[in-house]
Amino acid sequence: MFHFLKLEIDSFADRKKNETSQSSSIRSPLLRLPGKVAVITGGARGIGAGTAKLFAANGAHVVIADVLDDIGAALAVSIGGRYIHCDVTLESDVEAAVNLAVTWKGKIDIMFNNAGIPGRDGSITNLDPGDTNRILAVNLQGVLNGIKHAARSMIRTGTRGSIICAASSAAVMGGLGSHGYTASKGAVVAAARSSACELGEYGIRVNCISAHGVPSEMLVGAFRRILGRAEMAAEEVAEIVGERGSLVKGRGGKVEDVAYGAVFLASEEEAGFVTGHNLVIDGGYTCADGNMSFIYKED
Repeated sequence: MFHFLKLEIDSFADRKKNETSQSSSIRSPLLRLPGKVAVITGGARGIGAGTAKLFAANGAHVVIADVLDDIGAALAVSIGGRYIHCDVTLESDVEAAVNLAVTWKGKIDIMFNNAGIPGRDGSITNLDPGDTNRILAVNLQGVLNGIKHAARSMIRTGTRGSIICAASSAAVMGGLGSHGYTASKGAVVAAARSSACELGEYGIRVNCISAHGVPSEMLVGAFRRILGRAEMAAEEVAEIVGERGSLVKGRGGKVEDVAYGAVFLASEEEAGFVTGHNLVIDGGYTCADGNMSFIYKED
């Protein structure tokens, strides 16, 4: 009797061991990017940092590429990632960032071309060609460098990857950024679409994210400069956007809104049939005139 019971217990233990072994190879439903390898340019702070944290929380291995070495390296350590100094205007720097991911984990699955600068405000009649060239070098050529080297690596390893490019609501609607910035972001959307057309043959998806009203360092700095209020906080910027720059009244943008959008586009399971798309995260601001909502009210 006891011998039979021992055999049953041993058999049960073996079955549980096998079940545990099999379940460990199954993707956890709680992780949306398990085992994926990502490079994020401009990943040291703001939207890039928020996305790096969310990618890592969803199981991805993240390489942060930025020129802000101290905070970038600290963030990489905190999420178990890697950091590399990267000026996106230098093609060799972007190539090195992609190569770091491949050396570290053998591949790159996700490229988030997020690095960008705002450029100077002012009239088109006083446009400085030097400033415009600088904006285009970072915001457009930097993105093209990222698409190029991520695509090369993905094609070489046969990876059906996701390339995400940071555009802007300024690419959708005029009057939301400097002339140089607006031009650069509009070009990013066009470049992403043409790249999606070519790279789809390899199963590589290319999309944009156009954020609006997200109180990143860039936007808060612009509000402080334009309104002449050096002490203005991110919370106040979000409040202003929620009241004046969103159809969802009282709800401004958050870094996390964009990060979740990036996770969606990065995920093959969730966005595997999405490419050449510009995901606008703007509280509906660029799609309708909220000042006209009164016409829908009944007497």
